[in-house]
Amino acid sequence: MDTFHTWWTTIDNRAEQRFRVEFGRFSLEGTLVIKTHDLTKKYGDLFAIHSIDLDLEEGDLFGFIGPNGAGKTTTMRIIATLLNPTWGEAYVCGNSIYTRAKEIRRLVGYMPDFFGVYDDMKVIEYLEFFAAAYRIRGPKRQQICNDKLEIVDLDFKRDAYANTLSRGQTQRLGLARVLLHDPQVLLLDEPLSGLDPRARIEMRNLLRRLGQMGKTIIVSSHILPELADICNKIGIIDRGVMTVNAEVSAVLKQVRERTVLHVRVTSDLKHASQLLNNHKLVDEVELFQDRIEVTLAAGIEDYGDIPIALVEAWHRLQQIYEEEVNLESAFMALTKGTDTRTQGEKGERLEPEE
Repeated sequence: MDTFHTWWTTIDNRAEQRFRVEFGRFSLEGTLVIKTHDLTKKYGDLFAIHSIDLDLEEGDLFGFIGPNGAGKTTTMRIIATLLNPTWGEAYVCGNSIYTRAKEIRRLVGYMPDFFGVYDDMKVIEYLEFFAAAYRIRGPKRQQICNDKLEIVDLDFKRDAYANTLSRGQTQRLGLARVLLHDPQVLLLDEPLSGLDPRARIEMRNLLRRLGQMGKTIIVSSHILPELADICNKIGIIDRGVMTVNAEVSAVLKQVRERTVLHVRVTSDLKHASQLLNNHKLVDEVELFQDRIEVTLAAGIEDYGDIPIALVEAWHRLQQIYEEEVNLESAFMALTKGTDTRTQGEKGERLEPEE
C-alpha cells in the first residue's frame, strides 16, 4: 500500500508540474478557469470529438453552438469528469481531470438537457435533498436553498410539488440545484431547449446575472440567436470538430468581410443608385423598389462620405443604416459547404449521446 501511495503521489505531482510548465498562464494571472488541449474522445475507430481546445477565463459566458450530435454534450461531460477522454488534457481552475476529479466536482455545476424530479417532493424539499448530498447541514442548508430559489426567481413555488412545474420552471429548478454548492463553473446543456418565448427571455436574463456574479459558464444550444445577446465568446462545433472559437465580435467581423448599407432617399432612387455605384468607396450597388443596397469595398469601415455625396447631389436622405449580421447568419456562413467529418485514420463521426 505504501508503494502504491508513493507511486500515485509521484504521478499526481508530475501532472501538476506539467500543468505549470505548459499552462503557466493560470498560475501567473489567476484568471484561466477552463483549459482544454487536444481533447479527443473515440469509440473504436469513430471520433465523437477531436482536438477540442478551449481557454475560458473568470466571468466568460461561452456559447457552445452546434447541431444535435455535434459533440457538445461529450465535451461538457468530460470537463465535468463524468466521461474520460481518449486523449488530451482538461483543467478546471488548475485541477486536472485525471488526478483531481473530486476537486473539480466541487467547482463545477453540471445541468444536463433533461433531468428527472421526484414526484412526491416539493420544490424546497428537492433542493434540501441535494443540499444534504453536498453535505450542507443545519440552518445554513435552508437559508442556501431559499437564496438559490430567489436567484432563479422560483421562490413563489417553494411549496409546490416539483412534478407540477412547467418546463421553464423545471429548468430554473435544475439551475438552482447546481448552484447549491456555489460552483465557480457552470456547464449548462441546452438550458433553453423546449422553453416558450417568455421562459427563454427569463432564462437569458438569469444567465446574464450569473455571468455578472463572476461565474464561468458554458451554455450549449442549437438556438443560435438566443446566444448572441448573452455570450461574449462562442464556439461552433460540427461533427466533433471545433470550426470556430473566438469572441462574438470577432466572429461577426469575420463573416462580414464587407460592410453593407441600406439607403433610402425621398425621390429618384435610380439616379442615387448610379451616383453611389460610381463612388470610390463602393464595390456594388443593388436597387430595390424602396431602397438601395450598397456593398462597400473591402476594408472600408468609415463611410461618412456616402451621405455627403448624396446630399451634395441634392438628394434628400431619408435613412441610412448598416446591415447587421446575427449569430445565426454567422453560423450558416462559417459552416456552409464545409465537411469536418474525419475519415481514414480519424474514422467516421459518431453521435452517441445527443
